Amino acid sequence: MTGLHVAVDGSGLSRPLAGIGTYTIEILRALATEGPGNRFTVYTSAGVSLDHPALAVRQPPSLRLVGRHLLWPARLRRLGADLYFGPAGQLPLGDVGMPAVLTAHDMAIYRHPEWFPGGQTLAVRVVVPRSMRRAEVVIAVSTSTARDVAELFGLAPERLEVIPEGVAKRYRPLSPAQLEAARLRFRLPGRFILFVSTIEPRKNLETLLEAWSRMPDRLPLVVVGGWGWRCEAVRARLERMGPDLVRLGPIPPGDLPFLYNLATCLAHPAWYEGFGLTPLEAMACGTPVVVSNSSSLPEVVGDAGLLVDPGDADGWVEALGRVCWDADLHATLRRRGLLRAAEFTWSRAARRTWRVIERVVRAHRS
Repeated sequence: MTGLHVAVDGSGLSRPLAGIGTYTIEILRALATEGPGNRFTVYTSAGVSLDHPALAVRQPPSLRLVGRHLLWPARLRRLGADLYFGPAGQLPLGDVGMPAVLTAHDMAIYRHPEWFPGGQTLAVRVVVPRSMRRAEVVIAVSTSTARDVAELFGLAPERLEVIPEGVAKRYRPLSPAQLEAARLRFRLPGRFILFVSTIEPRKNLETLLEAWSRMPDRLPLVVVGGWGWRCEAVRARLERMGPDLVRLGPIPPGDLPFLYNLATCLAHPAWYEGFGLTPLEAMACGTPVVVSNSSSLPEVVGDAGLLVDPGDADGWVEALGRVCWDADLHATLRRRGLLRAAEFTWSRAARRTWRVIERVVRAHRS
């Protein structure tokens, strides 16, 4: 089916470094190549360029609640598109006048509200639950997320579609010359364990720090990521860890492939992930990973990494020691990781997403 017009919620583009921002820009660029004559009107105030003639950017109303939930739906109805696509998993409360397909990334705030600041917002209490129940189809980025959505909002299996995310092409093995220049620029040691994430409770940096402090022959630990919420205790601990801990803070996505390539391994001890793109990016660069055995991470990593209970510091000591010092295991995980990551592409995610869009439009027209 070609010649479709899709209205898109581009609100995730305002946070390009976050997971939803990455998903939004990558899936839209891939969807734009799915068929001649298809076009997308993307509503965002982020001021981004999507670099494709099929992707037209429009400014949404600026008044937050009234604008998003009353004025914007009126504009969408006048637009007369064939379908509304919500990469951030939300619909306006007002009637948009067309069928909707949404993407659900994770339900952490419903499973563990204690990890998040303050009380639940209007979006959490009203908008997201109502959106999930109104959408014709909800795309879940993992089986784990699909299970959460079904249990929390009572969605039937036929209204859920599991479509994993992809890995951007920039995540790949790089040449020694490229890597040496990056090592000098970031002042990195020759071998190190890497942690990449916003620092907040569910990412569980605490267990990694405890395990790393117990390692008898430990490599330096490089921590990449900005401060999130409820991070005061771990921040204080980081400041006490000594010179073998290197904190880089947040870095641009374009620099991440260099850090993944340079790392001896990636440690990802998160309590909960809706998908787990960070380990997949590292694997695509040929970097072995040690990840939690919780939520979506086992289904993403498969047998290409070591899986450890996120609360078992001794288990992390053992697993990190094996990956850092067992050359045969390191080589095996590198090979498996490259093969596993090659299965996850944005073009494959876009093809499957477009089939869902076509199915919903056909059903609506009939």
